[in-house]
Amino acid sequence: MKLERLLTMTMILINRKKVKAQELAELFNVSVRTIYRDIETLSCAGIPVISQQGVNGGIHLMEGYRVDKQVLTKDELISLSTAIKSALTTYEDSHAEAVLEKLTCIADDQVKQSMDHLFVDFSPWGPNVLFKEHMTTLKNAIESMHCVSLYYSTTHGEQTSRIVEPHTIVQKGKTWYLYAYCTLRKDFRLFKLARIKNLLQEETIFERKEVNLSELPWGKKWHQPQNVVNLVIFFDKAITTLVEESFGAEYIDHEQSIINIAIPEDEWLYGFLLSFGHRIKIIEPLYIRDIIQKRAQEIVLLYKNQDN
Repeated sequence: MKLERLLTMTMILINRKKVKAQELAELFNVSVRTIYRDIETLSCAGIPVISQQGVNGGIHLMEGYRVDKQVLTKDELISLSTAIKSALTTYEDSHAEAVLEKLTCIADDQVKQSMDHLFVDFSPWGPNVLFKEHMTTLKNAIESMHCVSLYYSTTHGEQTSRIVEPHTIVQKGKTWYLYAYCTLRKDFRLFKLARIKNLLQEETIFERKEVNLSELPWGKKWHQPQNVVNLVIFFDKAITTLVEESFGAEYIDHEQSIINIAIPEDEWLYGFLLSFGHRIKIIEPLYIRDIIQKRAQEIVLLYKNQDN
């Protein structure tokens, strides 16, 4: 741990002109005295660290000190930087922040500019404090192989208490999920993060099960034939751009304004189709058309009832 801290500290000092001992102490969660001992260790190792006292003081390296910057190529630096910045939009990770500091350190000015050309922000719109807390808790539990307890709500509002073995955090489409072994159902389940409440890391340690993540196991049951419906939908040309964005241009016949797509059928699908209002019309299958029509009528009745 000390070796990692010394390496990270060196990279920070190379990247910055000057840094306060207190700032380093807070970053590594150690005392200021420990930081000064680390400085002595670095000095003994031949790294020219200078410590200045006073209001404008701080810790810095002797001017002209450099390290070999050919460890990674320009494209590798940019790719790693983009990936780490994106991850940090969803959870707190001091180690990832330290790695980003190192990458910035060994990048020249041209590469540093390129690092800002693409930014992927996975966080939701608006305040995301609870979202980040959940992500951080789950990440820590996955790494330490600790079970987590939670309350999970179904689409109908039914809530169950679960203890699960967290394996992977998954982003599918625009939604975040937890892929975990559920001790209640005795099987792997995909839990939508937005439906998780009272998330706590337990003391119980589990043994990670063999899961081939490259095969995207969470998508297998989801896309089994019995769970998928083949939709034929007519759409208003005025919302062509929205339709392309929502369904994918490859599923659209622009000449006939028709969408042909196979998609998993569940409560989400019904709400998704209703969100287009009168701008789309279900052609096939007829039973999906009937479901959407019935729900639309229920909405109309709800607003006609003056008591509500």
